[in-house]
Amino acid sequence: MTAHAQELRQIAQKMVATGKGILAADESSGTIKKRFDSINTESSEQNRRDYREFLFRTTHAMKNHISGVILFDETLRQKAADGTSLCQVICDTGAIPGIKVDTGAKDLADSPGEKITEGLDGLRERFAEYHELGARFAKWRAVINIGPGIPTQHCLNANAHALARYAALAQEAGIVPIVEPEVIMDGDHDIDRCFDVTSAALKALFNALEEQNVMLEGVILKPNMVLSGSTCAVQASDEEIAEKTIQCFKENVPSAIPGIVFLSGGQSDKQATSRLNAMNKIADLPWKLSFSYGRALQAAPLKAWCGKVENVNSAQSAFAHRARMNGLAACGNWESSMETSS
Repeated sequence: MTAHAQELRQIAQKMVATGKGILAADESSGTIKKRFDSINTESSEQNRRDYREFLFRTTHAMKNHISGVILFDETLRQKAADGTSLCQVICDTGAIPGIKVDTGAKDLADSPGEKITEGLDGLRERFAEYHELGARFAKWRAVINIGPGIPTQHCLNANAHALARYAALAQEAGIVPIVEPEVIMDGDHDIDRCFDVTSAALKALFNALEEQNVMLEGVILKPNMVLSGSTCAVQASDEEIAEKTIQCFKENVPSAIPGIVFLSGGQSDKQATSRLNAMNKIADLPWKLSFSYGRALQAAPLKAWCGKVENVNSAQSAFAHRARMNGLAACGNWESSMETSS
């Protein structure tokens, strides 16, 4: 660990640079197919490559608002149309390439409705290869569902343990781990229930990270915001979401963590931006607060592109706009009027 400690700290700090956030472009083959189906475009390897390449070549947005890009295994190995590796295309903008390493959430044994994320087998060897290919950070997502009698402490502990084992292996390889304990927003629970479950998930996570001797200064946290369930009759305001999320994190996240990059988790583009902005207007935060959005950055450019080369410029403009809006929100400088004026 000591051989990589300073490098890990530097990478983590760069990942949460002021006004920048992370583009989550790590959709699995199945997920990207669903996205492409929605725009009547075949999910071929070339189309996937072309789509991601034009995002990464949106130079102004990448240089000014994106600190890193999470990639799927296929993308990390792909080359752009001119023969340059997509990893290098990202590096040329000043952003850092990262890699999704978990193999997905599966049913947790004897725990109906609960999930455990797999992918630890052979991870040390995969990390060595990913580092050679250019990845300098990684991501592992745990899925925490809210429902009658769940999540159980068993589920929280099992996922926290897996996250911590992954994080330790990542740091051993000189790779900064993003730890993502996502409390899913599906359900009719209220915001206070989400607060309690998110608190419990974070407590379990940081206990496990301590047990595994993970260096917190070289870790980035990617959590959910504290929200009302998607079908709850009473939806909390952006201000209440911001206040409860900050309260939850101040109570449960050590100040040694350099930054928190929120997932969008089914929120609309503007909701994800507005709520991040509201949080960054709250003073005296011990960590940077930014974004690690997938759909909330990509939905607009995907719709503009529709798989047609003649639409690439429009799609890049849509991506640049969303990246800029979230970059402003990461500084608490976004205003809703900016959505129609740029």
